[in-house]
Amino acid sequence: MRRLWLAAAMAAAAFGLSCAPALADVQSIYHGGTYFGSVIVEPDQVVRGDLTVIGGDAIVKGVVDGNVDVVGGNLYEPPGGTITGQVTTVGGDIAGTLIPWTGAVPVRTEPSPDYHIGWRIAWDVLAILFFLVFPVRTRMALDRLERHPGLCAAFGLLGWVAVLPLALLLLCTVLLIPFIAVEAVAILAATFLGKAALALLVGRRLCEVVSPSTTPSPFVALIVGLVLVTAAELVPVLGGIVSAFVLLIGLGAAILAFTGENVFGPPLAAPGSRPPLSGPPMPAA
Repeated sequence: MRRLWLAAAMAAAAFGLSCAPALADVQSIYHGGTYFGSVIVEPDQVVRGDLTVIGGDAIVKGVVDGNVDVVGGNLYEPPGGTITGQVTTVGGDIAGTLIPWTGAVPVRTEPSPDYHIGWRIAWDVLAILFFLVFPVRTRMALDRLERHPGLCAAFGLLGWVAVLPLALLLLCTVLLIPFIAVEAVAILAATFLGKAALALLVGRRLCEVVSPSTTPSPFVALIVGLVLVTAAELVPVLGGIVSAFVLLIGLGAAILAFTGENVFGPPLAAPGSRPPLSGPPMPAA
């Protein structure tokens, strides 16, 4: 019933304001009730009872002990303002566009939780799961990253560019439309696999710098690398660049992990090992 009344009041306010002259001033109020035009509750002022504002804005710098309904306007509640009841705003942005004199005042919004960090952690958990399920492929992707970082970036760029044309091609064939879902799953799997390989590389390098005499376990290196990569992704501006780099080179490394070993030649020699010397014997001094 209350919402129907607000809708009717909004329609009446829109009709009345379309024919009425602009309201010059904002009126200060001291008690609840229904007001036409913008109103303000001054600091240290307590308004008891429900407040309804039609065709204007409600600026609450003091206390409103009740509900606040704004029809055809917006609610502004700066620091220090308090509303004990519920808040309802109807048509504020629309009225501000159609009726210039209603002004543009920020709407009161409740703080919403930030799920950004939660999503990052979820992606890291999936990367860990891919490492545990596909350890061989992850280490192959790591080998490709170490030996051919430029080639990984090139294949990653080629892979992302080919996603949409391949999906359109599958869509045109009609019979192969279900493979679009397969393509999406493959891209996601390759992304998680590539991120795990990249994090493994970063974590291992950091552990080697901190303690050159010890070799970290792959799982420890993965956790350290994921923490560093995720922290970099959360940095404003720089985080977007890091995320794009992870998606690019990670996908390329994952793609190359499914190629034959002979394509890239023999594996790298173990650290510290050197090829044997050959040639004629040297005369003794």
